[in-house]
Amino acid sequence: MPSRAKKVSRDVANLPSIPKDLVSLFLTGPMTGEAINAAGLAFKKALVEASLHAELSHHLGYESGADRPELATNQRNGSTAKSVLTGDGTIRIDTPRDRDGSFEPVLVPKHSRRFTGFDDKVTALFARGLTVREIQAYLLETYATEVSPDFISTVTDGVLAEVTAWQSRPLEPVYAVVFGACPRAVMSVVKALVRKIPPGPIIPVAGSDAGMRGGGRALSDG
Repeated sequence: MPSRAKKVSRDVANLPSIPKDLVSLFLTGPMTGEAINAAGLAFKKALVEASLHAELSHHLGYESGADRPELATNQRNGSTAKSVLTGDGTIRIDTPRDRDGSFEPVLVPKHSRRFTGFDDKVTALFARGLTVREIQAYLLETYATEVSPDFISTVTDGVLAEVTAWQSRPLEPVYAVVFGACPRAVMSVVKALVRKIPPGPIIPVAGSDAGMRGGGRALSDG
């Protein structure tokens, strides 16, 4: 099994490269940690909104600014602003709308207030034994994000439901167990036991033509 350090290294290696020209737009000189986090949130907001507009273009069948096809009856209809909780903090995004209301965003679904990864952080804190109030205080201190206890309970209750379902699953009648640790030590013990078994007659095994040689007297002696 690969170590956690190697897995993190692979994840970092798989990060997409950012063009230097794009980085220079955010870099105005030496930056503090807070400034870098703020720039990251701003970039995430821009990416989310661009992705949502791309989803709407796919839904409508034509790009923004292009001429609407003659047979198309639906079209863009402005946007709606909402706050979304992310793993790095809260961002305010503009979700595009269509006129007939048939657009269903995938990246940030309608009525959703959480972005990918935020629930995982809440679940990880809950798994470490933190109470709802402690999780609430941690999110406020770390991400400047204030959430209600009911919201945290909703996330953790979903996890508890999955755990309860797993614990209540029907068990199989037989589970195969394979011991693979220290094979040389196990074989040494087996060989030592075999040498201690005195030779004897073949003992028939019920339901089989095969038998077992030796050990008959030892078994009967208790």
